[in-house]
Amino acid sequence: MISKKLEKVLNDQLNFEYYSAYIYFSMVAHFKSEGLMGFANWMHVQTQEELCHGTGMYNYLIQRGGKVALHQIPAPPLSWKSPLAAFQNAYEHECIVTKRIHNIAAMAADEKDFALSNFIQWYVSEQVEEEANALEIIGQLKMAEKASGALFMIDKDLAVRAFVMPPIPMGGLTPGAVA
Repeated sequence: MISKKLEKVLNDQLNFEYYSAYIYFSMVAHFKSEGLMGFANWMHVQTQEELCHGTGMYNYLIQRGGKVALHQIPAPPLSWKSPLAAFQNAYEHECIVTKRIHNIAAMAADEKDFALSNFIQWYVSEQVEEEANALEIIGQLKMAEKASGALFMIDKDLAVRAFVMPPIPMGGLTPGAVA
């Protein structure tokens, strides 16, 4: 059984993961409206990953005898002044997610909830990748500012990103499955 304190913080985070998906889905629409289908594809894959992250926490709470509490999702921004601004926003958002995940890990350790400590470690590692992916593209976009046509090369590169179901540990449940 998960404690009420950890149940609340995990519920807050699963809702934040769904909010993350909402932000990225808004970026998909923005990039499609700008004709940048590779950027839109990259953000669509990101949307799917965030939905899986939230669903993993959803399933975990149920497995631990907790109660899932879904909240209203705030409206995300609708546009960004440039692809660089969008990826900077994505990076800043991922840094917030990282701090939140680290807080959950610290709380689980404080409460000696070894099951949650084990579960949340996957998310700790995942956040390293999330931040690095955004930073890599930010670096490319900064270089592209000085090279005419480079934006379209990046767009083409981002078009090949494909969604792969993340291996979130959930006691036999797959991330897309709801308990």
